[in-house]
Amino acid sequence: MGSNEGLRKQPFLFLEGSLRFDSPLIPGTLVARYKRFFADVRLDNGAVVTAHCPNTGSMLGCNAPGARVWLSESDNPKRKLGYTWELVEAHPGVLVGIHTGRANRLVEEAIQGGVIGELSRYAQLRREVKFGRESSRIDLCLSGPGLPDCYVEVKNVTAAVGDGVAIFPDAVSTRGAKHLRELMHMADSGHRAVLLFCVQRADVAEVRPADAIDPDYGATLRQALSAGVEAMAYRSAVTPTGLSIRDRIPVRCP
Repeated sequence: MGSNEGLRKQPFLFLEGSLRFDSPLIPGTLVARYKRFFADVRLDNGAVVTAHCPNTGSMLGCNAPGARVWLSESDNPKRKLGYTWELVEAHPGVLVGIHTGRANRLVEEAIQGGVIGELSRYAQLRREVKFGRESSRIDLCLSGPGLPDCYVEVKNVTAAVGDGVAIFPDAVSTRGAKHLRELMHMADSGHRAVLLFCVQRADVAEVRPADAIDPDYGATLRQALSAGVEAMAYRSAVTPTGLSIRDRIPVRCP
C-alpha cells in the first residue's frame, strides 16, 4: 500500500490502486461550467452552489448543462469554494472522473500496490521532479538498484468519441507536446520514459491521440513512440463511492 501522507487534507482514502471517498459525494445537476475553474450546480435540495472545477481542459462531452454530477465538500475554512466537482454522468450509466488531480495519486497508489505491474519493480517513487531541457517537472520518477530511472508522465483522459475510443487531449495542449519532447530527451539519455494515460471512465476500450483537435500533439506522440517512449493506458472504474484502476487498454496511433 502507498503512503498515507496528506490523508487528512484529502477527502478520500487510498488502497492499492483505488480511492474511496471518506464521506458521501453530493449529487446535483450541472447548471453551467464557466471560466474553466467554476461550475454552478443545483443540488437535489434545490440550492445552487458554485463548485471548483479541477479540470482545465475543454471537458469535451463532460460539461453539458443538465448532466448529473457529484461534488465533494471540504471543511477547510480557508477555501473560497467549499465544493469540488468530482464526477459527471456523461451518458446514461457512464460516470466519468473529471478531477485531473486524482489521476496522479491514483496511478501512484496503483504502482506502489503492484496493480501496474510494468512499473512495480522500483524501490523509490518521487513526485514532481525537475527534469528535461525545457524547465519541466515529471509527475513521477521511479528508481531502484540496477535499474535505469523511469520518468512517468500521467495524463487524465475523460473524452470519448464513440465506438469505445477515448481521446487525448480534449483541447490544444502545447504543454502536453512539451512533456513528450522532454520524455524523448530522457529516453535518448538512457532512461526509461513512460506516458501513462489514466482513463477515468470504464466504457472505452482504447486510447488514441485527438488528431482532429490537436494534430501537433498527435504528431509529437508518434515521434516519441518511435524514439523509445513507452505509452500505456489504464482504465478506471468510476462510482460515487470511489475510483479504482482496473485494467490496461491499448494506445493506438492509426
